[in-house]
Amino acid sequence: MRQYLKSLLPRGLFGRAALILVVPVVTIQLIVSVVFIQRHFERVTQQMTNSIQIEISHLVSVVNSAPDLATARARAEEIGAALKLVVILPNNDAPDADRREFIDWSGREVILTLRSRMPELISVDLVSGNAQVWAWFQTQHGVMRVALERRRMSASNPHQLLVLMVFTSILMTGVAYIFLRNQLTPIARMAQAAEAFGKGEIVPFRPRGATEVRAAGQAFLDMRLRIERQIEARTQMLSGVSHDLRTPLTRLKLGLSFLPEEEEVEALKRDVQQMERMVDEFLAFARGDAMEAAEEVDPTALLVLVVADAVRAGQAVRLGAMDWPGGTMRLRPQAVRRALENLLGNAARHANRAVVSLSTNDRLVRLVVEDDGPGIPEAAREVAMEPFQRLDAARDPNRGGGSGLGLAIAADIARSHGGALRLGQSEALGGLRAELTLAR
Repeated sequence: MRQYLKSLLPRGLFGRAALILVVPVVTIQLIVSVVFIQRHFERVTQQMTNSIQIEISHLVSVVNSAPDLATARARAEEIGAALKLVVILPNNDAPDADRREFIDWSGREVILTLRSRMPELISVDLVSGNAQVWAWFQTQHGVMRVALERRRMSASNPHQLLVLMVFTSILMTGVAYIFLRNQLTPIARMAQAAEAFGKGEIVPFRPRGATEVRAAGQAFLDMRLRIERQIEARTQMLSGVSHDLRTPLTRLKLGLSFLPEEEEVEALKRDVQQMERMVDEFLAFARGDAMEAAEEVDPTALLVLVVADAVRAGQAVRLGAMDWPGGTMRLRPQAVRRALENLLGNAARHANRAVVSLSTNDRLVRLVVEDDGPGIPEAAREVAMEPFQRLDAARDPNRGGGSGLGLAIAADIARSHGGALRLGQSEALGGLRAELTLAR
């Protein structure tokens, strides 16, 4: 039951704040309404009806004391005119039961008060008369009908206070809603800016709202600026490292090219190529394509292009299911391309064939690479996505394996797009299933 109630509550900050605002207002409305109805519809109506009951009781006693019908009618008309009562004697049109509207709360009190104090009462009609009360009484000279204005027995338009209260509450709730929205909008914008920054995008943001919200927004801007400076400094450092490392590697390659083609020389050339490849992968991992700008890209077109390049490179790769409704999404195409190429490169080294597919929902896009290789044990999958992790001798770079950065780069790119890299077992091919998710 508790979980069910939690599922009914709003999950967003704005919805919860609105609920906190509305619940007290509605509660106060109900309490005030109940108190008002009890006092106004019951007590005031009882007092007014008691006053009229005294006048009608006097009228009935006068009629009962008259010696004949004519005298009783004359005295009743005289007293009725003085008390502003319309008296008809005799009158045999009394209904069998009291009549009132179902929602006529004050009418209920009128009837109960008259019946509790006047045993001569036959019935009361609060419906037939136009804003009048018709009541029939048993006298010694027959049934007498008394008619009077309803406003003399209950307050006129008693619902006006309720209507005014509801209208005022709606007005104040609207004003509070606007104020609340102005206070929460900066928080929502800061959340959007933080989410975009997590995906590698810089969204313009200016702190607004209350002092505490401004302070949080300014702290976010300072944090984002520090991170941008760190990324810029790291990129500049890596650019220098790349240049410094490539220069001696180039000299080594040039020097080896002048040596005779012997087995030892070929081994040295392979070592230099391996070093160059490891430097490239290390720089790609450290850089993370963070400086690339996001743009609108059709993921299916990007996937088709990556698979086509892999096929031209001699890899046994084919396209699988492509569940995409059409259109584009914001991503960094070169980074996503690098992640897919790393996943396909792993499949090419450890499997005979691979299948690439795409699926989507309202929040995520899934790029899946499946192969028929040995796969990765479940206990080692998290370790496999850490940098420089090689699970067995087949992945030794000296034996043709990778440098241990392919999955780490793919996982980092997925996180920078608001997604993740998940490894599992392929049900279709029996090997590794690498699922690269990107936030839409």
